[in-house]
Amino acid sequence: MRIPAVVSTVLVVGALLTPAAAAGRPLWFTSWAQSQQHLAPVTLHDQSLRMITHLSQGGSAVRIRVQNTFGTQPLTIDRTTVAVSVGGAAVEGTRDLTFGGQRAVTIPAGGELWSDRTTVTTKPGTDLAVSMHVAGDVVPGRHESAFRDNYLTPSGSGDHTTDVGAAYTEKTQSTYLVSAVDVFNPLLKGTIVPFGSSVVDGVGSTNCGPGCTELGTNKRWADVLARRIVASSRPQLAVANAGISGTTSAVCPNTPAPFVGLDALSRLERDVLALHGVTDVIYYYGTNDLANGCSAATILTSYRTVFERLRKAGIAVHVTPITPRPGYSDQNNVDRHAVNDFVKRGGDCSDACASVQDFEQVLEDPIRPNAVNPRYDTGDGVHANIVGQQAIADYIAIEDLA
Repeated sequence: MRIPAVVSTVLVVGALLTPAAAAGRPLWFTSWAQSQQHLAPVTLHDQSLRMITHLSQGGSAVRIRVQNTFGTQPLTIDRTTVAVSVGGAAVEGTRDLTFGGQRAVTIPAGGELWSDRTTVTTKPGTDLAVSMHVAGDVVPGRHESAFRDNYLTPSGSGDHTTDVGAAYTEKTQSTYLVSAVDVFNPLLKGTIVPFGSSVVDGVGSTNCGPGCTELGTNKRWADVLARRIVASSRPQLAVANAGISGTTSAVCPNTPAPFVGLDALSRLERDVLALHGVTDVIYYYGTNDLANGCSAATILTSYRTVFERLRKAGIAVHVTPITPRPGYSDQNNVDRHAVNDFVKRGGDCSDACASVQDFEQVLEDPIRPNAVNPRYDTGDGVHANIVGQQAIADYIAIEDLA
């Protein structure tokens, strides 16, 4: 019987000490992320799951982060593999992944860990499948909206982590357990972390028009930005998405219960600072703050606190003005413009922000400035469709990053 390793603290294991590492130059960069937000409403039992992660940059090895942040019981994973996805649940080139040299691992409630390195060659845009078998009962943490299909075997079906794909007969559009993937690539210069709520998360990125959906095509503005960087002659950067729909920058009085404790400051450490090689954050918050009763003063206090922590960590902040929303009251719009004046016209932000990325200018309707341009609107007045996602990504000045 294999005895699982018990992890009581956050670990990064398996890194090799090289001359470059000794000189302080990063070798590992987070190439994909989806921030966990709560426990999934399911219990897994003696089954396998296959999560597809879309890498913004590649490398010669990978390692993954597994979280039990919201768990109330220890979480045991009995086996983990990685492989290149070749479409749907199908994979090729399966490799075992270990934790502290062991195949099985137990993570305590509230804990997380990074795996050992595993040699697997990946490229920008590689879909890396992370497969896990849980023998016992597990309530997994999840990121609710993957905007793609992920896969599970039936309950009680056992270990299929090396299966080429046929055993994965069930689907979920959430991401379970795995929340980040690092690549080993000394040629990369940094990782950009888009940090914010639903427009960062990707709501609207599957909307290709009335009655049209593109699931799994990776058309979030952050995905498009990653492809722009790869195609450019600029220094190469990874992009790791840290968006969670419904969240706020500040602690707001009318925040719905599922989003309490997920404000920017509460999740800054685990969702941004715990990632690797981070050089830049694109900060896109505020729309839900206003909707949930926060004033401009409260939002700006949160901005200053978060920006200060990022700057102390050596991370450049690229901040976006709050974009239009049709449901705002007159006072909401007064507060929105007060925050945007802070962002656009100096004040404290001139000392805290490396650049302003004016998504408001991109998305606003030129005729109705408190509304989203109909060409970019999903129909809810808040989120950008695929055309709008492309417009946001095209607007970003790559030369401002890193």
